[in-house]
Amino acid sequence: MQWGTIAGIVGRLVTLFSLSSLPPLLVSLLSGDGQTAIHLVTLAVTLFAGLALWLPTRRLSSDLRTRDGFLIVALFWFVLGVFGGLPFMLGPHLDFTDAVFESVSGFTTTGATVLTGIDDLPPSLLYHRQQLQWLGGMGVVVLAVAIIPMLGVGGMQLYRAEMPGPMKEEKLAPRIMQTARMLWLIYVSLTGLCAVAYWFAGMTAFDAIAHAFTTVATGGYSTHDASIGHFDSVPVELVANVFMLLGGINFAVHFVAWRGRSPLAYWRNPEVRVFLILVAAFSLLIAATLVVTGTYLDPVDALRDATFTVISVITTTGYGTANFPSWPLYIPLLIAVISYIGGCAGSTSGGMKVFRIMLLFKQGQRETFLLIHPRSTRSVKVGNRPVDDAVMESVWGFYSLYVLASLVLTGLMMAVGLDFVSAFGAVIATINLLGPGLGEVATTFATVPDAAKWLGIAGMLLGRLEVFTLVVLLTPAFWRS
Repeated sequence: MQWGTIAGIVGRLVTLFSLSSLPPLLVSLLSGDGQTAIHLVTLAVTLFAGLALWLPTRRLSSDLRTRDGFLIVALFWFVLGVFGGLPFMLGPHLDFTDAVFESVSGFTTTGATVLTGIDDLPPSLLYHRQQLQWLGGMGVVVLAVAIIPMLGVGGMQLYRAEMPGPMKEEKLAPRIMQTARMLWLIYVSLTGLCAVAYWFAGMTAFDAIAHAFTTVATGGYSTHDASIGHFDSVPVELVANVFMLLGGINFAVHFVAWRGRSPLAYWRNPEVRVFLILVAAFSLLIAATLVVTGTYLDPVDALRDATFTVISVITTTGYGTANFPSWPLYIPLLIAVISYIGGCAGSTSGGMKVFRIMLLFKQGQRETFLLIHPRSTRSVKVGNRPVDDAVMESVWGFYSLYVLASLVLTGLMMAVGLDFVSAFGAVIATINLLGPGLGEVATTFATVPDAAKWLGIAGMLLGRLEVFTLVVLLTPAFWRS
């Protein structure tokens, strides 16, 4: 391990993160909400800690190995959870556990919360909360690689550890720094378009910017307790639907569509095509069930709420306009399944990703075919491209670990006092980065024991870093020199 280099890079990243205190500080000054001192203290403490790690190691230069990148990313996300929680400790006076939970939930774009009375929080604290999710959407590590040349060495190791999805080796440009910049350019552009669209749909400028942050990041934090349901507006929900879907699509596909000036690029991509078909199919099925059971008398209202809920859940955004845990029959279970599917690989969404689900399904088809024709040869293909065996093995490994982690976390949640439905709901909410769960955690984690909150933090980090990045740290081989 290159411990000096690792400490230096974490210090640079923390120093970079300290600058995120400036926008909330400006909001506090403009709104006069009395939180200026809190953001100044947060800025000073975070900047000092970052410089304390960086300056003593600034002259060290060592090439990073892949495992160094895993450790840097894991360390940074935990450290960020602590520093991002400072305004929550100093403002609403949350204790350490609640503050770190709220911060990690924001930065991992989970959207689970321990706060109540969100409508009454100071504007600058609301902005900080929304901004955490926006920074976490594409990843501060990718941002750092994009704008700090000194992180160019070892940048690919950080990129592989940070970026979600099974196709981490694919780059939009020859150099990793150019790739990261392209990703952030697309991300910022979508955020700006989303904010303008929300404003035209009737939101205030503050709400439009705040919700644009968490919509494109598929995070789900809102400036209101009732989430998007607070606005009770069809135009607002349509804007949310469009940009949640865009946030749930592989950003490489956005780049291809932008470069070719052709929206057809989305439909030509097999994963995006399956993703959109799943959204349509689940929406129609749930809407039909709501009408048949008499839960909704108006089919249009049923389709409106069903579509919004499906898009919010499959992209793991977690916005709410309806109380889906109370919906009848199999719908809550179906929604849990949808959250496990998640969005596309290379998107800001959580879950296992549509691409992996496609590969698992195609592998099942191949095995069934080989049972009937044992002497034949048949490869797994996505579109017209065969999938390497190494990718298939990685997908099976990820699937096994993801399911095992979900089962273990559910058991541990029950061990610390949650009933089965709430424990399973808490795991759905955290490891899938969904936010709302079932049972006691349907709307908030405020009432669960601290032990359950720390398990939730572990679940959020596992989900955001796609299991392998954290699990690899627990293996003895990782620490052998």
